[in-house]
Amino acid sequence: MGRSSPFTPSLRGFASFPESEDDEAGSVLACSGNDREDVVLAFLYVFDFVAVNCAAFTETLLESELFGHEKGAIIGADRQRQGLFEAANEGTLFLDEAGEMSLAAQAKLLRVLTDGQVLRVGSTRPRRVDVRVVVATHRNLEQRVKEGLFREDLFYRLAVVPIHLPPLRDRRDDIPGLGDVFCHQVATELKMPRRRLTSAALEKLQQYRFPGNLRELRNLIERAYILTSDPEIGLMTCRSRRMKWRRRATVARMFPA
Repeated sequence: MGRSSPFTPSLRGFASFPESEDDEAGSVLACSGNDREDVVLAFLYVFDFVAVNCAAFTETLLESELFGHEKGAIIGADRQRQGLFEAANEGTLFLDEAGEMSLAAQAKLLRVLTDGQVLRVGSTRPRRVDVRVVVATHRNLEQRVKEGLFREDLFYRLAVVPIHLPPLRDRRDDIPGLGDVFCHQVATELKMPRRRLTSAALEKLQQYRFPGNLRELRNLIERAYILTSDPEIGLMTCRSRRMKWRRRATVARMFPA
């Protein structure tokens, strides 16, 4: 997903990550940056991969999602259910936005990473699992530790192989290569002839800050495929709404009413 100098440390970090679950039981990769799930998938060559966004659940539902529950343990639990840790046994579990977990859920996560045992909500019988855990967050976990929002012992347990994924604006030399990859992906998905970005379009894209990172670049290319049938994607076609808005704002400042 990139070869520029800002991305080089990330590549080294991924290369040092254990290739199988048995190499380092419970080891964790901490990522921050953009489109983390896609990057983790690309670099870890994971086949048994289970992912969950921790920010998408309430505290109770997240614990049930991760660790499972017994019948009647929570509202609506009319039967027992295994959690994602059990579902990912002998595979990999990717916890996105782990910095949003409650302290109670953090304590249970720490137990799994330390002992390799999962305790379902409402159960007293632990279940052993063998799972490689990959954790990602956009938060500054060290700061959250100072604020009392993240367990210090869990932080150091997670910081086994910390990797920072730099935003696209810090590795603009990767944009031509990424653009080519996304053109191929979009053409395949939409079953359309493959196109290429013109030099003028690439130059403009490399000047843009991409607050939406990789996903914004891909969406922009997909939009260009839909809006035109030209064999090349030119400057006007690949402009995003945000880029047009910023241009209008600049003009307004230059020529005030």
